[in-house]
This record gives sequence, C-alpha cells and structure tokens, in this order.
Amino acid sequence: MHSMLSHNEKPHDRRLLVQRCALFLILPTVVFVQQSAALTVTDEVGRQINVPDNIKRIVSLAPSITEVIFALGKEDLLTGITQFSDYPPETRDLPRVGSYVHLDLEKIVALKPDLCIGIKDGNPIAVVQKLERLGIPVYAIDPRDINGVLETITKLGHLLGADKKAKSIVSDMRSRMQRVKLLVAKSPHKPRVFFQIGVSPIVSAGTKTYIHELITLAGGKNLAEGPVPYPRYSREQVLGLSPDILIITSMARGASFERVKEQWSQWQTMPAVRNDRIVLMDSNLCDRPTPRLIDALEIISKTIHPELFKKRP
Repeated sequence: MHSMLSHNEKPHDRRLLVQRCALFLILPTVVFVQQSAALTVTDEVGRQINVPDNIKRIVSLAPSITEVIFALGKEDLLTGITQFSDYPPETRDLPRVGSYVHLDLEKIVALKPDLCIGIKDGNPIAVVQKLERLGIPVYAIDPRDINGVLETITKLGHLLGADKKAKSIVSDMRSRMQRVKLLVAKSPHKPRVFFQIGVSPIVSAGTKTYIHELITLAGGKNLAEGPVPYPRYSREQVLGLSPDILIITSMARGASFERVKEQWSQWQTMPAVRNDRIVLMDSNLCDRPTPRLIDALEIISKTIHPELFKKRP
C-alpha cells in the first residue's frame, strides 16, 4: 500500500488531503470560540442579552450599581463608574464616564468594557442602544422597592459569580428588616413624618418611593403620601401639616444642612420643632437601591420610635 504522502498520488488527491488537514486544525479553534463567546441572560426589564461567560471589564452606569458591585466583592471588575459614585471611598480612583443621566459614550467605549450594567430609571435609552450597536452589552436593573433591591443583589451576584456573597448580603438585610418590623409592631402610635429632600425648593417623597417604604416600615406616617412621586411644598403647607418629625436630607452637606435646620427652628408652633425632632440624614442612604437602605431604615426607625430602641439595664 502506498502512504498518504506517496509521490504516486495525484495532485487532486494531494490538494484534498491538505484541505482536510487544514480543516482538522481549524475546528478546535472554532469550537473553543463558540464555548467561551457568550451566555444569554434576561435582564430585569425583560431583554435577552449576550454577556461574556468570563466577565473581566465592567462599566457601572449608576452610583447604586457601583455600591452593589463593591458589596459583592467584585470591584476588581470595575473599569469605569459615573460621576457621583462616591461610596465606598475606594471609588475615588476609578475613571468617570459622566453622570448616570448624561453618560459620555466616548469615554465608555474607550474603556473597552465587555459589559455595562445600567438602571432603567435614569440611564438614557439612546445611549444604551448606541452601546449595544457597538457590540457592548448592557444589563439593565429595575428595582422598585426594597424586595426588588434584594432580587437585584441576588441577580447581580449570580451574573458576576458572587452567589455566596449575594446570599449573605440578602440574608443580613432580611433579618435586620424583620427586627425593625417586630420592634415597631409593639407601638400602636404612628408619628407624622415630613421628609424634606433638598433645600430649595422643598420636595418630599410620595407613595411609590423608597423613602415612603422606609417611613412606613419604621412605624411612621408619611405626610407626603400620594400618587406624585416627588411633590413640592411651600413652607406654609409644611407648617399646615404639623409634622411630629421632620427629616431633612440633601446632597448638599455641612453648612446647608444646619442652615435649613435653623430656619425651621424658628417655627415653634410645629410639633417637630417644639419637641426637638428635626433630624438630618445622608441622602445617599435613602434614595439608592443598595444594601445601605437597611442602614437608613434603622436610623429612621430609631428617629421615629427612640423608646423602642433603648437598651434595657
């Protein structure tokens, strides 16, 4: 028998053999690419997107997403974050890609992410669509209440290979929530709370907000409840509501906080002023869908029902 490389074989046979050998060499490469290219997942707004099965470079498109990624212990994947991502302090050295409502497309693309994680309530859909046309997948989250935040943490944990850490965070949040619920259930009294967001104009939080949920879970009555998410009030209207407790929160810190408190303190007819129940809070605790919402819940519940949290001798 002649060998396959015999000098007696015809040129046609030799070409066929070369083609077969080339195909044999190429096939493993093709199969490898198919196995590692992407996974298809469904994000929180119901879109099916292809994400790398080995995510290495993430751009976070909102401060809350940055916080959650750090909480999950996956901050090493972050290559870019938004302008007001300020927690934890380690965020200070990461590149910025504009604010979450005014994203800088060129900066995002320059960072060469293999995944962006965005939020439905805030990120411009036009920028998301442009990123996807450029081959950069965008996984969107859409938490609407505290239970939604728990689900988001679980899903991002799974997406980023941090299931165990996500489960631990969610378990801790649930147990702390339950403790607050059990404590405030002991008091039939629901103090009237006005939650002031910002300094000027006076804005509060309606029913479909995290702040409303925090107030009610903490055993208070939200005086701004209603269909408008963030209603505006005049000073006279707030005085007319006669809040027992006035909580003031703002992105402006320091002197602005104290100045607003001093302005309200002039109105001794307001129960909150009369009983020294004006409280200043960090806005980031209350309006970001992150694990720190439970920190806010504990602070607000202690503000509304301090008697329930006094340590027994």
